[in-house]
Amino acid sequence: MDEPAVSEDLAARVAAVAALDEPSRRRLYDHVVRQSEPVSRDEAAAAVDLARTTAAFHLDRLVAEGLLEVSYERRTGRTGPGAGRTAKLYRRSQHQVGVSLPERRYDLAGRLLAAAVAEAEETGERPRDIADRKARELGRELARDAAADGAAADPALTALQVLEAHGFEPREEGAEVALVNCPFHALAQEHTALVCGMNLQLCSGLLAEAGVTALAARLDPRPGHCCVRLTPKTDPQP
Repeated sequence: MDEPAVSEDLAARVAAVAALDEPSRRRLYDHVVRQSEPVSRDEAAAAVDLARTTAAFHLDRLVAEGLLEVSYERRTGRTGPGAGRTAKLYRRSQHQVGVSLPERRYDLAGRLLAAAVAEAEETGERPRDIADRKARELGRELARDAAADGAAADPALTALQVLEAHGFEPREEGAEVALVNCPFHALAQEHTALVCGMNLQLCSGLLAEAGVTALAARLDPRPGHCCVRLTPKTDPQP
């Protein structure tokens, strides 16, 4: 199996955050997001004392990185001939950008746990049992999404790509695959059985839906790793 590519999504998020390292660009971003209404190039340039062309360059870079979004309107309030030019306006993007290294996906854990609690209140079933089931369903969903997006021909490579994209950092070690990062690390430290169970079920659902027949997900906690390891199905159960 080939190594899965580094997540393009993670690379894009790192690039977006890195774009704010330029001081003028950061001042423009901070000004725009503090305003209650969209801001024009002229307004932004004047607010941070930059030339209009320089401000325009930085604002459009922030748009390209997904940090700002653009709208157009006539500030005069008039329409038709003589109404004036349409202004290009900037505001904070609805797209959320966050970077954690190593990658953490507490949003994913929150989604699973919230769904488990909500269903438990309705059915009386144990929340942990529901969380395990939801995690397995999520693993299957992730495999289906990968297939819809044009998954690799090798089912195992598809599974590794999905795990890479969600922060597990799969690494081949002989016939086995180690998951060297836990996306739910802080939660796993405090609620080990619950979170490790969810990880196991997510990986199992992913492998099953992707059609991986040679590997199985097993609990095999090791320092500095996720609690789950992918091992050949012919291996004895640990």
